[in-house]
Amino acid sequence: MSEVQEKNKALLRRFIEARARADLNAMEEMMAPDFVDHSALPGQAANREGYIRDLTEDQVTFSNFRYIIEDQAAEGDKVISRCTISAIHDRGEVLGFPPTGRKIETTYISIHRIEGGKIAEEWSEGGGILELTQQRLEQEIRERERFEQELQVARSIQQASLPKELLTLEGWQINPYYQPAREVGGDFYEFFELDAGKVGLAVGDATGKGIPADLAVTATSSMLRAVARDSGYSPGEVLERVNETLLARIPLNMFVTCFYAVLEPKSASLSYANAGHDLPYLWRGGDAEELRARGMPLGLMAGMSYEEKEIELDYGEGVLFYTDGLVEAHDPKGEMFGFPRLRKLIAEHGEESFLA
Repeated sequence: MSEVQEKNKALLRRFIEARARADLNAMEEMMAPDFVDHSALPGQAANREGYIRDLTEDQVTFSNFRYIIEDQAAEGDKVISRCTISAIHDRGEVLGFPPTGRKIETTYISIHRIEGGKIAEEWSEGGGILELTQQRLEQEIRERERFEQELQVARSIQQASLPKELLTLEGWQINPYYQPAREVGGDFYEFFELDAGKVGLAVGDATGKGIPADLAVTATSSMLRAVARDSGYSPGEVLERVNETLLARIPLNMFVTCFYAVLEPKSASLSYANAGHDLPYLWRGGDAEELRARGMPLGLMAGMSYEEKEIELDYGEGVLFYTDGLVEAHDPKGEMFGFPRLRKLIAEHGEESFLA
């Protein structure tokens, strides 16, 4: 091997050592002004300045760099180096991969062309991206497993919070149906006995889905039941008290809609108040009427009051309580079911449903 080739190999060893130390000035001194990086990724400059900039970005992404030269060979004006590179990905994101805090080790093979004692060109190939991808997949698998465990707990809490048994009322039917859009939903319903033979009925929906929404509705339904049974509050008063309590117990960016009604079975009167929930429909005489009452969602603002209204039901009439999952359902063509269609459906088939 010629003396020039030995000098070229020594130059590459100094270059790699400077790279491990993040001595960018020393590296730049060893690179030709018209240096070309043939392995630059799309969007990266292939010149000397771009090469140095990319290495600088590596330093803010990884720590504890180590370069071990496993083998070197020289032929003509080129030097081939095989290195083992290790670093800890703990400082920042790289190519969309978040930091994991794990050590990455890969083999790096490079070819450098030397001209006039300077590094003029570089070709390189390594498995660093593959290693990052593998680590990311492993991290996602662990996170998914942890998330599934959390969902199981949340699902158990949610199922436990729903009414266990149907109320049996002579001359009345209460038919609940619950189907969450995801493993854990943000909807709830309640029915429970009150003093003087009255019955409390509620349906609600928290913003969002998943575990946070489930925790919000669980808290809301528990408060609602406790307040309603306390001392015979009216529907509007119940929502007022639940609103004030809920404000301190859910995140600022979350709220709960809720329609709460009290049924007096003997007189067939239904008094109700609404905290921003989708309007229930009353089937009466072949038509579907909206049960309107003004009120802001729970947990949104302090000092809210809730309008109360009352109706009397006749034999065969019925009320549909629901959440937005029903009207926001889409068919395979992407068309939403919508309120007009629901109202029309109730008007046309209410007699079949409520007199069955």
